[in-house]
Amino acid sequence: MKSGTEQAAAATPLTSEQQLKEELSLSGPLVRQIDNQRHTLRQLLAGDDSRLLVIVGPCSVHDQEATLDYARRLKELQSQVEDELLLVMRVYIEKPRTCLGWKGMVNDPQRNGQTDINTGLQASRRLMLDVAELGLPIATEALNPLLAGYFDDLVSWYALGARTTESQTHREMASRLPGVLGFKNATDGGVEVAINAIKAAAQPQSITAINAQGRLVQEQSPGNSQGHLVMRGGKTGPNYDRDSLVQASQQLAQAGLNPRVLVDASHANCGKVAERQVEVLQDLGRQLHEGSPLLGVMLESFIAAGNQPLQPQEGCYGQSMTDPCLDWATSCQALLSLAKEVKLATAITESA
Repeated sequence: MKSGTEQAAAATPLTSEQQLKEELSLSGPLVRQIDNQRHTLRQLLAGDDSRLLVIVGPCSVHDQEATLDYARRLKELQSQVEDELLLVMRVYIEKPRTCLGWKGMVNDPQRNGQTDINTGLQASRRLMLDVAELGLPIATEALNPLLAGYFDDLVSWYALGARTTESQTHREMASRLPGVLGFKNATDGGVEVAINAIKAAAQPQSITAINAQGRLVQEQSPGNSQGHLVMRGGKTGPNYDRDSLVQASQQLAQAGLNPRVLVDASHANCGKVAERQVEVLQDLGRQLHEGSPLLGVMLESFIAAGNQPLQPQEGCYGQSMTDPCLDWATSCQALLSLAKEVKLATAITESA
């Protein structure tokens, strides 16, 4: 067993938020772009924008070239569905694990088990910058409260996962994040935990945090009132059916919260079979004609279908090394079909 002195010697200092943001800084136009994208998301959440929100992209990013290839395709698709859908790209740099496994680009960028967070921070911020410069809004999962600040000037939409939504530390972190927040229902399928989290994150709180210079400080978070519920299914099965969405919406309204819900088509809602995400989107498209409280959808999608074993070298180009994803062609067709349903539902509403 190592002594305390040996353990301390093994500690690796990390670059500060301020240092990394200065090294990989945002231009003035990019700052304005991200501000505008966040404003658009807030409008959509409030119902002032009639489009459907779509959070789409790889389960987690691992390869810069393939990720940017996907981003360019998504940017082109956005131009085809801009009146019906708002596409926000998943750039998930952390990978939550139920037990053991790869923890994402920010922790292990070489994918060889040799944790190198300094390199991961650089690679992850560079990748987010590149995606943002293509004009796409960015979504990510806020997993490690100590790392969230390294990217908070780039992200427009955050996910709080089913296992972290209940965490007081993550609720405090969410209360100081700048984007729209999606809180997932608990792994048992219940929405009460997420409702409590949305309420907690909306309130200003006195919290401890790491500041931009890397010091532990006490600060007052402003609170983030732009929270909403994400339905991702649970141990009892899917929860994207109309009855489940309406019931969740009613619970949100009774709690004085935004009643619109976003459906995660992956995880328990597709039975962990990536191809079934298409069926989820088709069902949701039909629900739009019945006055659904649907805010949007989330989709795990990459260039190639399925997934591949984790490895340092790229095996199949554009294929996930974590959860299986839909391939690009299938994703594109599913979203084009969803856009048609949104257009039809809008026309029905306007003519009523």
